[in-house]
Amino acid sequence: MKEFKVGIIGATGMVGQRFALLLADHPWFKVTAMAASSRSAGKTYRDAVGSRWAFKDQPMPEQFADIVLMDAGKDIEKMAAAVDFCFCAVDMKKDELRALEEAYAKAECPIVSNNSAHRFTPDVPMIIPELNPEHLEVIASQRKRLGTKKGFIAVKSNCSIQSYVPALHPLREFGIKTVLACTYQAISGAGKTFERWPEMVDNLIPYIGGEEEKSEQEPLKIWGKVENGEIVKAQSPLITTQCFRVAVSDGHTAAVFVKFEKKPTVEQIKKAWAEFSGEPQALGLPHAPKQFIHYFEEPDRPQAKLDRMLEGGMAVSVGRLREDTLFDYKFACLSHNTLRGAAGGAVELAELLAAKGYFD
Repeated sequence: MKEFKVGIIGATGMVGQRFALLLADHPWFKVTAMAASSRSAGKTYRDAVGSRWAFKDQPMPEQFADIVLMDAGKDIEKMAAAVDFCFCAVDMKKDELRALEEAYAKAECPIVSNNSAHRFTPDVPMIIPELNPEHLEVIASQRKRLGTKKGFIAVKSNCSIQSYVPALHPLREFGIKTVLACTYQAISGAGKTFERWPEMVDNLIPYIGGEEEKSEQEPLKIWGKVENGEIVKAQSPLITTQCFRVAVSDGHTAAVFVKFEKKPTVEQIKKAWAEFSGEPQALGLPHAPKQFIHYFEEPDRPQAKLDRMLEGGMAVSVGRLREDTLFDYKFACLSHNTLRGAAGGAVELAELLAAKGYFD
């Protein structure tokens, strides 16, 4: 694989910082440009981040510290000329963000986005690489709409659904009818640490704005089909969710309840999880976990503190599978929200795009 020049838009935020850590020694991607808001533009990355570096156990990579930040909104052409594609993790209003990402795409700079603004744009693929890589074919239609030869936008899904949708995906052969999922989401999902959000210590907040709608609708796009140049959402299963913010630094946990058309056995479910792998595993992508779904037999697993970093934080952990009195089965899931759920998932998506020639 050739080396690609990469930019990070929104480099100073928590997800942008995670991108920097993941890309510091990447075998295919070399960061050559960074951009942030106008208040950070013109500063070095070190000076712009300052005391807001979120990963106390991992220092800022030295090769990025002296990069001078561009203005994400004003230096689009300059950024596009410096890179083969960009990661985007910007905190903006959705309409402004949609316009910004399309401006980069129209400048012939492909965008791999961590943001939610384009997740329901019909010709923008929303990808969990192991689950729906075939949706990348819609990029050809998106390029026609944008009038671009190289530029496009691809997005990753919401961090919360990446704990439980991968566990549901191999079970679709049994006909999933209804799903109830309650997610218990870490504070890093809000871009916070306990130092910057002391109110979360010894606390639980039963509300995360917009999260339940995303959690109920995004899986249906993941399971949809490409028709006439657009992704048409699946009509089933029926999904209902509740989303809680909990006093955990990293790792989103989900309690999942499922009803099937053809109820499988416990052994069939565990076999489906153990044998499931996707295109990232077949291609040997650098950030693809060897075993995507790990099942724990211990009754008290998975646990955020013990299991979130499984396979570099890119695997999904499942446990406590048992029959239910209202649904057919219930189980618990866990994924690392800023790795598998955010920057790591976007990097794996970019690796898939690179392997399939979309950046050429």
